[in-house]
Amino acid sequence: MTDRRDNGMSLLVTGGAGYVGSQVVRALVAAGHRVVVLDNLSAGHAAAVSPGARLVVGDLEDGRLLDDLFGQVKFDGVLHFAAFIEVGESVVDPLKFYHNNVGNSVRLLSAMQTHEVRRLVFSSTCAIYGLPEVMPINEEQAANPASPYARAKLAVEWAIQDSASAWGLGSICLRYFNAAGASGDGTIGEDHHPETHLIPNVLFVALGKQREVNVFGTDYDTRDGTCVRDYVHVEDLAAAHVRAIEAIEPGEARAYNAGTGHGATVREVIAVSRKVTGHAIPVVEGPRRAGDVPVLCADPKKIQRELGWSCRYKALEEIVASAWAWHRSHPHGFGDRPAR
Repeated sequence: MTDRRDNGMSLLVTGGAGYVGSQVVRALVAAGHRVVVLDNLSAGHAAAVSPGARLVVGDLEDGRLLDDLFGQVKFDGVLHFAAFIEVGESVVDPLKFYHNNVGNSVRLLSAMQTHEVRRLVFSSTCAIYGLPEVMPINEEQAANPASPYARAKLAVEWAIQDSASAWGLGSICLRYFNAAGASGDGTIGEDHHPETHLIPNVLFVALGKQREVNVFGTDYDTRDGTCVRDYVHVEDLAAAHVRAIEAIEPGEARAYNAGTGHGATVREVIAVSRKVTGHAIPVVEGPRRAGDVPVLCADPKKIQRELGWSCRYKALEEIVASAWAWHRSHPHGFGDRPAR
């Protein structure tokens, strides 16, 4: 393992032009690894990819492209982000998610097996737990996914686990909680269309792009009646991926929760955003959304103990401030040049 770190690895990052993937690519390049990004740019942005990485525009569905890419580069490992992510859309069109998120992941695993690449970090989700029985959530809790999106993620985890015993794949599945924030230098951040995440939608009101922010449910059994979520800074997630790919050993299948271990309510996020931006941020309260659970919070002890990872951004205000710096200087996402 020491040699891999000292010399750097050749790594393929699928979906590396997306929100989390692009931050991970930047961190991998900074750590001395050689990175190829494969992204079809349907949701990602070429401008988000580190200039130190090579971008290949293409799709995992293209088996010939995959075979050519693995034939050209002797990859030491793969980090897999490419997936559809909208939970609501997965309920309406589940087969789209199974075709892309599961089918294309299996295609990637097959290419890795053929070309004897035995290190994989998979971008999974805390949504596989469904409505958790115990809070905070640890990795021993049973999976009970409540949406096609989450079930598809769990299906890929199963395929990865079975590949460990069948052909020696070494893997780490990182089950994210709520990724948030932007790079510390304000150059890359969140740019989804449509945007469904709370923090950017709150900040869009401060920017004047929206009139108000909707709060779905104010009668939960939480400290202020709104949902609690564990917001983890995207740069901290990137650091977790670097540690993960460097720690993998062929034949071992591991999974870790990636979160801070504490949560913030929707009302607390809005209050912090008002403080950071100096804007009033009007609110419209409405009924609960189907499928929302009251509290989702990680128990990060396992990843802290086994990978030595912990969050650098510990305060919600820091996370919101980094997101605000990005959105204020890029009000139209990657369509804008940074403000000077």
